[in-house]
Amino acid sequence: MRTSYSEDDVKLLLKDITGLAEPKPAKERERLIQSGRHYSEMLPLEYVPGREYMQAYKAALKNYSKPVALATGRLADKIIKQRGRNIVLVSLARAGIPIGILLKRYLKFKYNISVEHYSISIIRDRGIDKNAMAYLLEKYDAKELLFVDGWIGKGAILSELKKDLQEFEGVSDEIAVLADPANVTSLCGTHEDILIPSSCLNCTVSGLISRTFLRSDIIGKDDFHGAAYYEELESSDLSYEFINTIEKEFVSGNSFENSREPDRIPERKGIDEVKKIAREYNIDNINFIKPGLGETTRVLLRRIPWKVLVRTGYKDSRELAHIIRLAEEKNVPVEYYPLEHYKACGIIKKLADT
Repeated sequence: MRTSYSEDDVKLLLKDITGLAEPKPAKERERLIQSGRHYSEMLPLEYVPGREYMQAYKAALKNYSKPVALATGRLADKIIKQRGRNIVLVSLARAGIPIGILLKRYLKFKYNISVEHYSISIIRDRGIDKNAMAYLLEKYDAKELLFVDGWIGKGAILSELKKDLQEFEGVSDEIAVLADPANVTSLCGTHEDILIPSSCLNCTVSGLISRTFLRSDIIGKDDFHGAAYYEELESSDLSYEFINTIEKEFVSGNSFENSREPDRIPERKGIDEVKKIAREYNIDNINFIKPGLGETTRVLLRRIPWKVLVRTGYKDSRELAHIIRLAEEKNVPVEYYPLEHYKACGIIKKLADT
């Protein structure tokens, strides 16, 4: 399908559905989702955020390119140590794509190996794209496939992956991520809830493609899952600016073992903290709770937020400047809360008129 990414960086196993499904504004999507419509059956209306938010994004990219590069290096070193050099990166569209590109480039930079990188769709409650898996397994040994995503919030997609891959013999259900504050995978760059600047934007930092789409009137039984290309946002595309900025921070010897940045490992799982928040705020559906900097940002960008929780002591943190800015723009209250695993948590509003 069309994308602003080069095929040298990633091959997208997705059906181009541009023009076949009209994007819907956030409030309409939220009403439909909370009425029982699955989120993958609709496309969000995407836009370029305002000037002040984009300034916050630029600051985030400047301030956190090195921590992201360090996490990329640590993750790449773990991959080589645990899986060896014969790997095929399979990023989970859409958030995993830029991370897969960074990993591919880092493996070339440090280890001088060229790995293939594909991206496929996995959708919560709908599963992994079986046609894309069949395509990959025709070309590669099952043991070579390594799934990549950006971060882990609660671990819902990892649970989906583990469940779906049971039918694909020999395929590892391990997932490689830059940040795992939920503490559910060892194959991560860090267990800290670090800011990955690509989480701050939607398609304009993800090759101008939408989140993935699955609806039977458009996606046939032999099709890959779908995505749309946002041609109208080409003048605002920052996809390679993000990749190139992080890549400039790669340095020889950058490894998990010798990195100065400590890797704090929480004692408990992130899901325990999510359940605690649900109890305290009387939330009966934990899918309304989106923990972590990346997930909180996405709630503010494309859902209807009820409130944002910020870790106590992070009131003036530069890491959270874009979140505070978005919350102000949308009149979303921010509360300070003793978060342990996460630095922020977005909570979706339960719409009374669904």
